[in-house]
Amino acid sequence: MTSYFHRAGGGRFRPTELTGGAWATDEQHIAPMTGLIVHEADRLAAGRAPDGMVITRISMDILGVLKLEEFDVDVAVVRPGRTIELLEAVVTARGRAAVRARIWRMAQQDTSAVAGGAPQPLPHPAGLASYPLSQVWPGGFITSVDVRPVGAPEPGRARVWITSGVPLVAGEQASPLAEFVKLVDTANGIAARESPKEWLFPNLDLTVHLHRQPEGPWVGLDTTVAFGTTGAGLTSSVLHDVAGPVGRAEQILTVRPG
Repeated sequence: MTSYFHRAGGGRFRPTELTGGAWATDEQHIAPMTGLIVHEADRLAAGRAPDGMVITRISMDILGVLKLEEFDVDVAVVRPGRTIELLEAVVTARGRAAVRARIWRMAQQDTSAVAGGAPQPLPHPAGLASYPLSQVWPGGFITSVDVRPVGAPEPGRARVWITSGVPLVAGEQASPLAEFVKLVDTANGIAARESPKEWLFPNLDLTVHLHRQPEGPWVGLDTTVAFGTTGAGLTSSVLHDVAGPVGRAEQILTVRPG
């Protein structure tokens, strides 16, 4: 089976055609890149003594397009600590930073006695029919995912399950979190308010907050998209695994005619 990326040595990677984007098929979709950034953050943490921390926030700024060409991912500790730690990842292509991400890691505590407040779980994906998202969006990444709506999607509103059997990096075992977040950026596409043939609404960022560590292989997206009157939009999603909600994702959009 192919993968989304091949490691070309150290922190250098080569994308496959399955990373091809929806807005331009010769550019990378940011979804698998999100998973790769978490994968590299996990590798940095694994190279040190175990600290019991988990990732609870990933905040990415998309600074430019990533072509289907080799690129580098560098991860560094910005704020060390024993109970909280901040990492920064920079994706560099053609000599320029294309993505900057900051990742909070937190020590785990037993807070089961006070847990609560999350929305209701989505219905289980088993038995739901697949939806051909490739009828709406082009690109290699879209062809690699299985999308199963919970009810009929509407403009700006959708509840779907999504999964992919494609490994993140060839020959490497990614964490459940990396495999989970590699699918989250699809949220903006599964609940499109307008046809992408008539309007452009790419996201400039992606921020994921987690109150529970997800387990795969399914990602549930309970998504709402709002367009404002001055060229900005917002895609907001409650994130689920099959056991229930795990957190939220937000994407700011630049909205303009196609």
